[in-house]
Amino acid sequence: MDFEFTEEQRMAIDGARRFAQEKLAPAVAELDEKGEVNLKALKELGGLGYLGMTVAEEDGGSALGAVAYAGSMIEFSKVDAGCAVAVSVQNSLVNDAVAHFGTPAQRKRFLPKLASGEWIGCFSLTEAGAGSDPASMRTTAKRQDGGFVLNGTKNFTTNGGIADAIIVFTRSEAPPGGKPGISAFLLTKDAPGFKVGKHENKMGIRTSSTTEMVFEDCRLPADALLGEEGKGLKVALATLDGGRIGIASQAVGIAEGALEEAVRYAKERVQFGKPIAELEGLQFMLADMATEVEVAKTMLFRVAWMKDAGKPRFTKEAAMLKLYASEMAHRVCHKAVQVHGGYGFMKEYKVERLYRDQRITEIYEGTSEIQRYVIARSILGA
Repeated sequence: MDFEFTEEQRMAIDGARRFAQEKLAPAVAELDEKGEVNLKALKELGGLGYLGMTVAEEDGGSALGAVAYAGSMIEFSKVDAGCAVAVSVQNSLVNDAVAHFGTPAQRKRFLPKLASGEWIGCFSLTEAGAGSDPASMRTTAKRQDGGFVLNGTKNFTTNGGIADAIIVFTRSEAPPGGKPGISAFLLTKDAPGFKVGKHENKMGIRTSSTTEMVFEDCRLPADALLGEEGKGLKVALATLDGGRIGIASQAVGIAEGALEEAVRYAKERVQFGKPIAELEGLQFMLADMATEVEVAKTMLFRVAWMKDAGKPRFTKEAAMLKLYASEMAHRVCHKAVQVHGGYGFMKEYKVERLYRDQRITEIYEGTSEIQRYVIARSILGA
């Protein structure tokens, strides 16, 4: 097994690191305070190929693969986790869903614009009463005049306020000879009857857009259907396997950033006449943090390799990865704040933001409890 990056992967990851330091770092504190998206930088990332990393070249992507994508996500997340999650949604949820389930016409229309950053995409699944249980969703799609009419409201949609392309999941009527189910639709922001609703004021990842998505007699043509009618849950579940790579990458990046800040501070902070880095108890804390980050990175690149290798199923491994990486990041960020003492509680210090940003990684794209459920069903053969 080769643990070395290829030259192409290394160049992509190094480029992501430079971009994060040069374009994201100078603005992130102010944008976090305001709750605003660095849309200019996000569009630039599209031009550099980072919004189409797993899209084939013939569809307008850079085709760099999941390993390069995971490594790049780590670098973005160290600096601006909100921008990173926008990159994750674009690559893992929107692009992958269109690439795997879209018709040739849908792929031709959407993927080049998404991969280049001309369009930003979002994936709208959650509702107020349907989070971990998507079967409880109440947004509906009814067939009418050869197309569909959508009604309902979606919650917590990442990229919602900046999205040009939208994937939305609805309850649908039973097709002839079939049963009612969940259907997925692919539309643009100018679809009649669609509007962006409430913009959420969040604890963390404040540099990302999180909104309601409102559908009021939203009329779509028949060719807006993504995948088969009534089988949209298959689209969601298959896409979320890859999405968990993105969120795990985000968690690893946040944790690695927190570790780096803790090490730097420990070397600078003097107590009892010497740097606190010389205290054995603190050294052990840093050693545990570094070990956990390294374990998560190893898991991450293994699952990313599985995706690149075309493994048909990596649901269990993706769930294990997302579970461990997100909870590891919680532990590491907690200790990083502790290393900083009272200063870790102050907004002037980066670890305060990293601590807030980390928390969502244990919730979105499947809570830790849902990951445990997925893993248990897999190992029990349920």
